[in-house]
Amino acid sequence: MTTTIEIVGTTRDRLGECPLWDVRDQSLYWIDSKARLVRRLQGSDYREWNTPSDVGSIALTQGGRLVLSLEDGFHLLDLGTGSTRQLAEVQHKGPSMRMNDGRTDRQGRFVAGSLVMGRHDTDGAYYRLDTDGSVTKLFDGIALANATCFSPDGRTLYHADSFSDTVSCVDYDPATGAVGPRRALFNTRPHGSAPDGTTVDADGNLWVALVQAGKVGCFRPDGTLVQLLDVPTPYPTCPCFGGENLDVLYVTSISNSGNLLRSEHPDAGAVFAFHGLGVRGLPEVLFDDSRLA
Repeated sequence: MTTTIEIVGTTRDRLGECPLWDVRDQSLYWIDSKARLVRRLQGSDYREWNTPSDVGSIALTQGGRLVLSLEDGFHLLDLGTGSTRQLAEVQHKGPSMRMNDGRTDRQGRFVAGSLVMGRHDTDGAYYRLDTDGSVTKLFDGIALANATCFSPDGRTLYHADSFSDTVSCVDYDPATGAVGPRRALFNTRPHGSAPDGTTVDADGNLWVALVQAGKVGCFRPDGTLVQLLDVPTPYPTCPCFGGENLDVLYVTSISNSGNLLRSEHPDAGAVFAFHGLGVRGLPEVLFDDSRLA
């Protein structure tokens, strides 16, 4: 099977992240964290929404809104009015911190981690936003939360502290959202990069953005490399599966992250679509926002 790559849309992100495919209307959402934008492309129809601070990740909801992880915690975005309101505050351990990478679990709760800015202190943590708007801290000791995703059965939460170059996991209780001890799975530095955003396919393999190497790697949970994809821009950030058959891999990228990663490549910051991989993903689980005003 021949793999082809196309650029999706005409926008270019400073720091593209968190692509999500909505199977309900066949639309692609993603964010530009540094431009403080949520973007959506549905066919040729493009829309965008502003966020009140740098946005780390988003989640689709059953009611057609979005949950956002922002600097001070979790917010709700009304796509009709463009207004946002805070759902729950996160009390960060140290200064200069914000929320970052996140994903819904298989029951529709939103799990996201935080990051520290300008330092490598492990003051960050992972949090679970429940459907009643309450927040529970799951574990701490994180400097830069990334690679957040769940196994197909929902019993494993994958994550990474990108400064450690290591993809790790915890056992995850689908009923309660409780987690077990953290354990390291594999290190991505032999492939030239720290791990960034990650998604799983229907077979349970992890597709990891190797941001410093310009690649996306497919790994089994034991770290065995299945394949490497070359992304036609220097800094890919996060993949997701989408398309009518969930067999297209969408990948966001960076043009200017605001710190070390900057590229003058004409396609830097674009969203790329990989066709013909012969792999299918899983539909995004929707956050149940029926209990939220």
